[in-house]
Amino acid sequence: MISRRGFLGLLGGAGLTVAGCGALTHELGREVAGESLTSALPLPARFAVPLPIPATAVPVRPGRYEVVQRAAEVEIIPGTTTEIWGYDGMFPGPTFDLRAGSPAVIRVRNELSVPTSTHLHGGVTPPESDGYPTDVVIARGRGFRPPQGEHSHHDLRQWTFHEAARDYVYPLEQRAATLWYHDHRMDFTAPQVWRGLAGFVIVRDDEDDALPLPKGERDIPLMICDRAFEEDGSFRYPSLDPTLLLRPGVDDAFMEGVEGDVILVNGAPWPFLEVDAARYRLRLLNASNARRFRLRLTPGGRFVQVGSDQGLLAAPVTHDAITISPGERFDVVVDFSGHPAGAEVTMVNTLGTGAARDVMRFRVRRRAADDSAIPKRLSRTAEPVDTPVDTAVATRVFDFRRTGQGGGGSWTINGRSFRPGRPLATPRLNTSEVWRFTSDFHHPVHVHLARFRVLSRNGGPPEATDAGWKDTVDVRPYEVVDVLVRFEGYRGRYMLHCHNLEHEDMAMMVDFEVV
Repeated sequence: MISRRGFLGLLGGAGLTVAGCGALTHELGREVAGESLTSALPLPARFAVPLPIPATAVPVRPGRYEVVQRAAEVEIIPGTTTEIWGYDGMFPGPTFDLRAGSPAVIRVRNELSVPTSTHLHGGVTPPESDGYPTDVVIARGRGFRPPQGEHSHHDLRQWTFHEAARDYVYPLEQRAATLWYHDHRMDFTAPQVWRGLAGFVIVRDDEDDALPLPKGERDIPLMICDRAFEEDGSFRYPSLDPTLLLRPGVDDAFMEGVEGDVILVNGAPWPFLEVDAARYRLRLLNASNARRFRLRLTPGGRFVQVGSDQGLLAAPVTHDAITISPGERFDVVVDFSGHPAGAEVTMVNTLGTGAARDVMRFRVRRRAADDSAIPKRLSRTAEPVDTPVDTAVATRVFDFRRTGQGGGGSWTINGRSFRPGRPLATPRLNTSEVWRFTSDFHHPVHVHLARFRVLSRNGGPPEATDAGWKDTVDVRPYEVVDVLVRFEGYRGRYMLHCHNLEHEDMAMMVDFEVV
């Protein structure tokens, strides 16, 4: 790690300011990325609920799907009901199992009381279907005017309104990967995702299918997140405006981000999964607003990583633990064959305390045949990790920082709060650039459209968990992370932002225009 003085000197050399960084120096050394919200009801027993597997979306005709955003009452905490906002009234929403190179059109109908915008996180998507935050769908018969707050007074010409429904077009000209979709509405992404607007998209291709990795019932998506609950079972969240219509933001105490005290996997609290003594492919997604996880298996076990945000690695990488920040995905294989029938293996979060330290439990039920394997070579189409930096045509610095003091502070990039239509960069299509991310806090940085490779952390090598093509990277307090970004697919307006959703709602976003 470079020293804090060295870091500030680096910023000074880049012509950047560091106003307001003192407000967060107490976070140095901490691994949490928000303030904890305590539930008002007694927490349920852990490992008492079976793991749900999200339903798979069924096309209405080849290549075309329809999904409805609506409220529904579901049982999350046993014995209580919770109103969720879900795609097809489910949390998580249905999984879209799609194929690379086979275009899909998904019509999203909004029957909620609020506007929505759906983003395919990790998708190589035309700009008009990217889920820009001011490109919203409004339920039929509901009027809407954008909120006018500290960071919401935007030019109305930057807004696009669709009545009742709209089609999102996904060409899927990309490699197989575990993607996800979620709400991306301006100023209110955090509370709307908190209420349930998220789900998986699994993109498959021939290369991935040909590998002898676990398949079928042994290929399992795991959406991991945290929530807090009121006494009646409803979601607890510190919105300034519970209607999510007028005033954006959260109570000042939660500006750093909101963490709940109940860990959910696929929408169930601390679930269990019965497994065979065999290999399983686990598609790990951190769908939390702010919470970071350091996942570990106890009493023992290792994660063999086979994929990252943007698909297969060139070769597997073995980890004793995986730190995963909001928005990141890790495809891993876990081998339960060394455990006898009746054994239990718990996935824990070593960054959590109390009940938040546990995530889920695997119960080995029986010996079973297993013809899966982890080949030494996974992808012959993946570019090598040491992609040369001299291919970069530009270098840019993006500083993620809280400016101002106290409750009046705001989250900024290069000292700016987000304003739609004002691009901070104009990269050229089919080129690569080095982007340097610097920070004062935990900022999971997500780049729309583009994919990137992590080049270095604080001038040293990347971590083992940085392997592969990514679209989201965990940038920690007072850290410098260099990535080589590749712009492919489409020209148009896209976004770079912090995926701590409270930071995103407080304007920690910028536009870039691919030309």
